Amino acid sequence: MIDVKSIREDFPILKARPYGKDLIYLDNAATTQKPLSVIKSIDDYYTGMNANVYRSAHYLSGVATNAYEKARNKVAEFINAGSEETIIFTRNTTESINLVAYAWAMENINKGDEIILTVAEHHSNMLPWQLIAEKKGAKLRYVYLNEDSRLDMDSYRNMLSSRVKLVALQQVSNVLGIINPVREMTEEAHKVGAKVLVDGAQSVPHMKVDVRDIGCDFFAFSGHKMLGPMGIGVLYIKKDLLDEVPAFMRGGEMIDEVYEDRATFADPPLKYEAGTPNVEGAIGLAAAIDYLDGIGMDNIHKAEVDLTEYALKKLKEIDFVKIYGPLDMKDRMGVISFNAADIHPHDVATILDQDGVAIRSGHHCAQPLMRYLKVTATCRASFYIYNTHEEVDEFVESLKGIRKWFK
Repeated sequence: MIDVKSIREDFPILKARPYGKDLIYLDNAATTQKPLSVIKSIDDYYTGMNANVYRSAHYLSGVATNAYEKARNKVAEFINAGSEETIIFTRNTTESINLVAYAWAMENINKGDEIILTVAEHHSNMLPWQLIAEKKGAKLRYVYLNEDSRLDMDSYRNMLSSRVKLVALQQVSNVLGIINPVREMTEEAHKVGAKVLVDGAQSVPHMKVDVRDIGCDFFAFSGHKMLGPMGIGVLYIKKDLLDEVPAFMRGGEMIDEVYEDRATFADPPLKYEAGTPNVEGAIGLAAAIDYLDGIGMDNIHKAEVDLTEYALKKLKEIDFVKIYGPLDMKDRMGVISFNAADIHPHDVATILDQDGVAIRSGHHCAQPLMRYLKVTATCRASFYIYNTHEEVDEFVESLKGIRKWFK
């Protein structure tokens, strides 16, 4: 198991004391905290190599460009992309998915075509496809859940046909914590000629991900959910699709030649990265990957499974708590959504906050799933490498304490 006590020393924000209480940060599905090595990497960029990349022949630009491309290579290795040209830097998962929607789907999805989603998708992997369906006359179809809160795979297989042009789904649910069988689903989709986009925002930070093993055509994730800075995201495009996906935005750096009436574009990945990129974000993401690699993704996954299993056991002992999602750890990650009797989740979160416990409350950018679950919102506790069993105990005790607020 990982040395959590040692890891916590690397995160200065964990020493914060809200309302004079120890901070218990359980909102990691929203964003993770940053270790000193990531913070220092950004400081090093601004104090030692701040310059625009690719554009200039001077020393600082060369150093910055080299660091930026090293970051791209590190990301490619981290998800086993096979080639740096398949790695495009974006602002976040949302922008990555929108790039696919505007650049690929607008060109390849037509009237009568079908797009398969799951009811549990984050809005970021739903709204772009609603737009495509509206603009192109395509149809959205949804995979719903079994009684165990996992995807109904029989229903999914029955949906597949030659009309399906895209399957877009999350690898891990940000509400239910379920790990979807994306490899199997990709294989099935490819049999009917459909492309597959996987939202990896909640998987890449917590488990070993191999995009070539999954076989998906597109894969998106964000840096800030895996110890990196905000404002940096990644889109992987399978190498044999790069010629099919046109440039998303046009402007500086992504060009080859520009004339008064036309232009030609740079080779991937630069043709997708118009304008000045988030260089410090890429460098910070590379530092975050180094930190995660130092612990080992398999070790991280095992530790989170252990912590989540412990938390589920404790929460199941509270008679007024209802948990949404699987109650066992089969194909499950460190996200637990719950409600406390008929108390509004915002009230629960506010009371816990007074004890220094930070959780999320609301619809978690998954309103269709909330309606499917017949609730307006839930509370959500989500764990990461710096959380402890002792913090879970304090979270549970604080939750039990709401009895004195609501009789």
